[in-house]
Amino acid sequence: IAILYEPNPDAGYVVGVDVGRGWVRSAVANLAGHIIARNDKPNDAQSASGLVELISHLARDVVAHAGLSWSQVVHAVIGTPGVFDEQSKRVLFSSNLPDWGRHGLLTELRAAFGLSLSLENDANLAALGERSFGWGSSTSTFVYITIGTGVGMGIVMNGALYRGARGAAGEIGFLPFGLDEVLEESGKISDTYLGMFEEATSAEAIVRQAQKLGLPASLSPRQIFDAAQQGDSKALAVVEQEGYRLALAIAVITAVLDPALIVLGGGIGQRGELLLPPLERRLQQLTPLRPRIVASKLGDDSVLLGSIATALEVAHDLVFQYYVNSNNSNNGNSTSSMAPGQS
Repeated sequence: IAILYEPNPDAGYVVGVDVGRGWVRSAVANLAGHIIARNDKPNDAQSASGLVELISHLARDVVAHAGLSWSQVVHAVIGTPGVFDEQSKRVLFSSNLPDWGRHGLLTELRAAFGLSLSLENDANLAALGERSFGWGSSTSTFVYITIGTGVGMGIVMNGALYRGARGAAGEIGFLPFGLDEVLEESGKISDTYLGMFEEATSAEAIVRQAQKLGLPASLSPRQIFDAAQQGDSKALAVVEQEGYRLALAIAVITAVLDPALIVLGGGIGQRGELLLPPLERRLQQLTPLRPRIVASKLGDDSVLLGSIATALEVAHDLVFQYYVNSNNSNNGNSTSSMAPGQS
């Protein structure tokens, strides 16, 4: 007879953290996935060590605010730009976070948190957040493209995250793109072959293009999109170009992966009401393969929700193993009874 186990929702808790260049976000949830508390703070850290301190304090504050003790946390997942390399234990391609790719970072994080912890690419977590709570819950094969400070993509194939041979699947910021044109815009020569698509479509590119068309240099991407929404012709031209450029990458992605759905997120990708019309017009000119394209309905929370969903998968296994070990210990077997997540 098979015995089914369902964990007590309050048998343990998980912490999710979203680390971005501008903001860090953290939340704590029980084993049923109910978020009990969360907090967001500006990322004012000036170094990798400062950022470790910032996110560990933020996570501990959130847990305390929920009325919980830190020892009740089973597992934490930290979402970060870049690719975590299992062999070197380093975060690669995280240029938007100063010194975040140095050796020893994971050890420092685990020491600061003092519990079971894992690092994951933020776009991957955003895709998993969409799979659990957003548009991706209705299809098994889709991609999540984030456009903001950086550009990246999370890929869900047949219901599971696709990572590639080195965990770098979805690093579309490195796609080649109009080399001479982008170099002329950005003025960057030293990294000619690195991050060309990101250089062409990120928040920084939006600001550059707006200045080129005569808009004030002080405008942020959000303000440029707001101006476009109010009908400003120059701002509309910036948005039109952004949609066209995104369409070029989406045409390639669609030909290679054939997703049923493409979800756009990040500070720029969320502005679907403005981006989607020029993007879809251009896509019609480029390819007969046109998946459904939507803006994320999770807003700024997609990475955070993905980190919670991922932490829950690990926590359920840890709690179950703790339960089995405790039973073995009670039956006289010599098995460790360390609490789940304790390190």
